[in-house]
Amino acid sequence: MEKPQRISLLAKGMGMLLSFTCRLLTGVRTRWVGCQPTITSRIYYANHSSHLDGLVIWAGLPPLMRHAVHPVAAKDYWDKTPFRRYLVNKVFRAVLIDRKGDGPAKENVLEPLEAILAKSESLILFPEGTRGDGEELSHFKSGIYHLSKKYPNVEVVPVYLENLNRVLPKGSKLVVPIICSAVVGQPLAPLAEEESKAEFLQRAKLALEELMP
Repeated sequence: MEKPQRISLLAKGMGMLLSFTCRLLTGVRTRWVGCQPTITSRIYYANHSSHLDGLVIWAGLPPLMRHAVHPVAAKDYWDKTPFRRYLVNKVFRAVLIDRKGDGPAKENVLEPLEAILAKSESLILFPEGTRGDGEELSHFKSGIYHLSKKYPNVEVVPVYLENLNRVLPKGSKLVVPIICSAVVGQPLAPLAEEESKAEFLQRAKLALEELMP
């Protein structure tokens, strides 16, 4: 059995500080309208328009659950500086995806995500793959389908993030204080035996769109 990774007091303190700062800047309130927080293994998936998206979802979880819920993040962004590496590895304990990899790295891109689900822990995933303009959802990539197919007992839960595109839009380095919200919906029905990849991705996208105001 894999030995659980210890979280230092410094990392815990940094996580609390970032969560507080995030709520202070965005006023974000997480509304659980379709389910309640649980230690059940889940894939939380959301629309993506800001570098703050993962932090907002992570900060909206009960503090005792955060150590078992891992944001999925782009390695090429978070691996650039020692401070980013510290945050993503020690504080958020995120799963890094190598978007620029090729060969075996590209073929095995889901392996680190599968390792989390195999431990009955949870992921925060952005199936659009990259940040959008926040006005409409882009095409979903297939990773969420393959994970759902391999781990049918893992709940797939939509989370709609409102106004994050205005707080820290793509291309901006300045945070604009605006009230935001995170709405957690009902888990999707499990992948049906005859359901195709395209049908599942469309169903997942519709479930997220239904949470939009």
